[in-house]
Amino acid sequence: MLVLHEKVETKYIRCKMAATSEAKIASLYSELDRFQKNGDYQKALNTVNKILKEARNDETAFKCKVVCLIQLSQFQQAFKEIVNNPSFASALVFEKAYCQYRLNKINEALSTINAVSEPSQKLKELKGQVLYRLEQYGKCLDVYKDLIKNTSDDFDEERETNLSAVVAAMQLWEGQSTEDLGLKDDTFELCYNKACLVLGQGDYTEALKLLERAEQLCKESLEDDPDMTEEEIEAELGSVRVQKGYILQLQGKTDDAMKIYNQVVKLRPDDIGLMAVASNNIVSLNKDQNVFDSKKKIKATISDNLNHKLSVQQRSAMACNRCLIMVYTNQYDQCRKLLKNIKDKDKESDMPCLLEAALLCREKQYQKAMKLLEEYSNSKEDVSIALTLTRAQIYLMQGNIGQACDVLQSLGDNKHRPGIVSTLVALYANMENTEGAIEALDKAVDWYKSQGGSQSELHTLLRENTNFKIRHGQSEAATSLLEDLRQANPGDIRTLAQLISAYSKFDPKRAQELSQELPPVQEFSGNIDVDTLENTPIFMATRAMKKGATKNEPAAGDAKKEAEITKKKRKRKKIRYMPKYYDPAVTPDPERWLPIRERSTYKAKRKNKKAGIGKGTQGATAGPNDMDASSIPNSPQAGKPSPKPSSSSGASVPPRQQKPTQATKKKQASKGKKKKGGGW
Repeated sequence: MLVLHEKVETKYIRCKMAATSEAKIASLYSELDRFQKNGDYQKALNTVNKILKEARNDETAFKCKVVCLIQLSQFQQAFKEIVNNPSFASALVFEKAYCQYRLNKINEALSTINAVSEPSQKLKELKGQVLYRLEQYGKCLDVYKDLIKNTSDDFDEERETNLSAVVAAMQLWEGQSTEDLGLKDDTFELCYNKACLVLGQGDYTEALKLLERAEQLCKESLEDDPDMTEEEIEAELGSVRVQKGYILQLQGKTDDAMKIYNQVVKLRPDDIGLMAVASNNIVSLNKDQNVFDSKKKIKATISDNLNHKLSVQQRSAMACNRCLIMVYTNQYDQCRKLLKNIKDKDKESDMPCLLEAALLCREKQYQKAMKLLEEYSNSKEDVSIALTLTRAQIYLMQGNIGQACDVLQSLGDNKHRPGIVSTLVALYANMENTEGAIEALDKAVDWYKSQGGSQSELHTLLRENTNFKIRHGQSEAATSLLEDLRQANPGDIRTLAQLISAYSKFDPKRAQELSQELPPVQEFSGNIDVDTLENTPIFMATRAMKKGATKNEPAAGDAKKEAEITKKKRKRKKIRYMPKYYDPAVTPDPERWLPIRERSTYKAKRKNKKAGIGKGTQGATAGPNDMDASSIPNSPQAGKPSPKPSSSSGASVPPRQQKPTQATKKKQASKGKKKKGGGW
């Protein structure tokens, strides 16, 4: 009986403890719910830990713990908890993938999502973000199209914003156009994304207008928020302003762009990606000037965290700019190390080869640079136009104009572009190869006619070809081109005048016929008096022509108006101010404008005759030649024989004992005066 009693008593105690534990867990869950509603996730985490201490296998509590860690941005700890508890991991696929995404394990996050056969809506949302970060814009576009089509809730605007960002990125970074999806532009984010899309399409003016509108929308939306300060609003507008600066830079307005970039950098934005882009663009504007400032600014582009903030193209451009700064500062060894890293990361780009060629040219190793470019060109099937133009530039730096022309001629269809044609014509003209220049122009015109290129570029080439041929005496060949221009624009008087001038050189009859189509002279002359122009000598200057030209007689009604205008144009007499002590009765000194030294009343200051007395060592005497005035050329005693000294005279008187006559006279005169003060 005793044993049985003990068993019953133990069972009763266990039931009582279980009831107490369940009541405690229920109380903790209600506390957890209260903390969750208040957003106090740290206290909620502490409460969850208490629940798990009571019930280790509580799946709901474990999930709440992972959510609390994510809300507290402790992604590493949340991921570790999921991995260490595989029994709960199947229900936490979204949380696991989100932690991997926030820990920048983008490829692992995509693998986790793809492992789910039927992903939920939130998993699809996360998949779209992951694909965007991986720059797989095509797949990302399909995901967001599916979400917008099959989902309708309070997050429709965010999905549409993300879709517009994907479309803009495809246009900007991949050059791929998409169908018109009917996206709106009534919010700050949508308007900004549309501006980026238009920028990728090359319409800079429209993109600038959209960015200004996006800036206005952003200000209006943020100013209504009382918690936002002016500094925070300015930081939020930083991305819009940097994009505006980039468009201004593309338009050639470098001063305005530099001003915007400096304003953004001065604010020190928290977004390291924005700071890096603004600093990089300042460096690109500085070029090889202000190198020390560029060296400071380029440091903002060196950070491992930028790998997850910027696109591949942006990071590559910044790395290339760092190489150029090293070239400008003569850090050649460091530049080569960085170039090696760029080559390993981006093997398809031509930029590393171009940078290495620039480095060799900086070191005056032109032959090695040329060899490098030729080997690289031969190793690739499709060579960029920049690489070929660089080869031509190096030939020009060495003075090999002919070889530079040959390289430009090897550009294929690109050699018919107006810029390349202009360069070829200038180089051929420099070599006095008129036939080569005309051939380049004729081939370009024929290519545009056969391939149906831009009509504006065709007309430009026709015009320049015509002018070149006329300048070099090939008027007959120029007439066919002028006829094409006239056919394209029959009302162009300039073309007609050029055509008449060209025909007059070899077919005056045709020129006479065409001259009948010219408009009357009165339409162009206006109020010009032709007879006066014919009678005016050509050699007269402009002022002389104005003075000598005969004026037309004014009409009777305009006489009063001209008289009034003449009165207004009369010069006012200047009021002459006389000196303060001017006396009109006294005749002014006629020499008042001359310098004092040149006036007749000027007396020079007398020289000090004692200046040469008493100089030298004590007891020294002057030599015989120094005391002989006859040895001085301008002396009145020069040329006269000096008197012989008497036999009674001894040595010459020392300088200190010599007394000048003037001083003696002054002393004698002073003796005759009576001193004031009454003696001693």
